[in-house]
Amino acid sequence: MAGLKPKRNTAQRDRDRARIKATRANCSICGASIDYTLPHTDPMAFVVDHIRPLAKGGADNIANKAAAHSICNNKKRARIVAPIVKRSGSLG
Repeated sequence: MAGLKPKRNTAQRDRDRARIKATRANCSICGASIDYTLPHTDPMAFVVDHIRPLAKGGADNIANKAAAHSICNNKKRARIVAPIVKRSGSLG
């Protein structure tokens, strides 16, 4: 059926999330630090971002995943490049 998403492996998703969380990396979208203790309902909470979105042909594997703030990931949506300039200043 057209339009159906492929079934994702939730056990692998949880392992990938734990691996990424253990790195305590900054947000891959805005570059700012992430408070990994925040509840999932907080807009600045940690989420996993698919660097190349699944909707754009990205793989659901660890190589295509990175740490992000929930709010940054929501703004990025299914875009390959987020409409957010990194706060680190590395983009000019």
